[in-house]
Amino acid sequence: MKQPQSILLSNPIRILIGLTLSILSGLAFTLAFPPYEIWPLIFVGWIPMLVAQFRIMPPRLSSIASAVALFVWMQGYLGPVFAPVGTFMVWLPLAVALLSLLAENGLRRFHENTNYRWFITSGVASWAGSEMIRLFIPIAGTWAFAAYPLYRQLWLIQPVSIFGIIGMGMLISLINLSFAMLCIAALDKRWKLPQEKSILPLPLAKRWVLIGSSVLVVWILISLVQYNRPLDTPSVRAAAIQPAISPIITANQNQTEKAINIRNRMLEQSQTAAQDGAQLIVWPEGALMWDPQVDSQIDFSELARETQAHFAIGYVVNMEKGFRNEATVINPQGEFLGVFGKDHPVVFGGETSLSRGTYPVYDTAIGKLATIICYDLDYTDTARKMARQGAQLIAVPSHDWGSIADKHYSHVVFRAIENRIAMVKADGGFDSAIIDPYGRILALAAYPQGGEATLVADVQLGSGKGTLSSRLGDWMGWVGLAGMIFFTFGSGWLEKKCLKNRSDK
Repeated sequence: MKQPQSILLSNPIRILIGLTLSILSGLAFTLAFPPYEIWPLIFVGWIPMLVAQFRIMPPRLSSIASAVALFVWMQGYLGPVFAPVGTFMVWLPLAVALLSLLAENGLRRFHENTNYRWFITSGVASWAGSEMIRLFIPIAGTWAFAAYPLYRQLWLIQPVSIFGIIGMGMLISLINLSFAMLCIAALDKRWKLPQEKSILPLPLAKRWVLIGSSVLVVWILISLVQYNRPLDTPSVRAAAIQPAISPIITANQNQTEKAINIRNRMLEQSQTAAQDGAQLIVWPEGALMWDPQVDSQIDFSELARETQAHFAIGYVVNMEKGFRNEATVINPQGEFLGVFGKDHPVVFGGETSLSRGTYPVYDTAIGKLATIICYDLDYTDTARKMARQGAQLIAVPSHDWGSIADKHYSHVVFRAIENRIAMVKADGGFDSAIIDPYGRILALAAYPQGGEATLVADVQLGSGKGTLSSRLGDWMGWVGLAGMIFFTFGSGWLEKKCLKNRSDK
């Protein structure tokens, strides 16, 4: 058998090449996400970094590769998102990079000592586990989840109704890892770098490429079957009212007259939508700075009776201890059906939600309706709680800012598919959308600079039965987290076991 050729590369050269590959990975992942949307990069973008981490970089510095790639990606994707906010969140990319630097120190040694036997399983588990952990963090949610670049590839993402968005991320991780493994094995077959103690067996890499490719094919087949299986449910004509400027911002700036003009214009938009046949009209988060059930500055009961439409209205009430950020639904008889309190307040922006913890679903003449509010759509649990109660359509009043206008509505696509439910997002000036249970974007207004829109579309209702993802929750995330914990605390035992087996031979 031909022996690999030894290559003498100094550590500075290896570091330079490794950093270049890591930066390429960070840029590839950035370009996969909105607004660039070169989505195929999400399946291969991590390969250069993995090659750098597990072969090019000097062994003791290998974790620098993943830290650099994560920093470039997070800075490229989340940097512009949080720059206008101006809080500690601007340091998030650096914090993630430093955490990776520490967490993956010794990972290369582990794989070398175990002959790369656990390279794929530990990598997939770590990816899924890290996404699961972010769902527990009030400042994180699903932002930058690996599946989001695929939000327009409806033929591919339908199985998230079974495996959830983390399951999709595990598939993406599997493809990246298996092909990275093949690249490393191919390098080992031809060249040997200084300080390398072991090689990655090419047969093992080929076997994992076959497994990864087979899983991808099966996933696609399941997705195509689901995508072409119609729901036996009626459609509802829905409208999302997006003002040119956020009413909550103008109110907070004491621009009282301007806020009144905005709301009057929203009333006109609602009348136009009703004339176009809208049966459900959704207003944005914080459209009012008072509770419409007790303060009739705008008589929504009369408006609903006049238009014969259902209304979902977002409003904020300032209390001594914080905010009541809520949404209510009014039926065509002028009756207020209940109150939903925002489940996930934006804590890094100082927001509170005193009335959180209620999840009403309303049985109406047009179907079972529910509401969530803005940041709730960045977590998987709130929409899921509504779906479990039979919700067929969720109204999403929101209040975004310009730098997320080309990103945030993509999250709604996944919440719709996860629960096979229709969703209507009405934003306070930047991005509104009407999305069906298969994730089809039926109407969209995404304006990073802000702008008015009145979206009207016929959207099919969800089944009201939920999905496996609705019932089991983030079950793939729990599997990944369990695996992550096992490899974190059991890696030493696995190394000793493998080294003992070697010595016995």
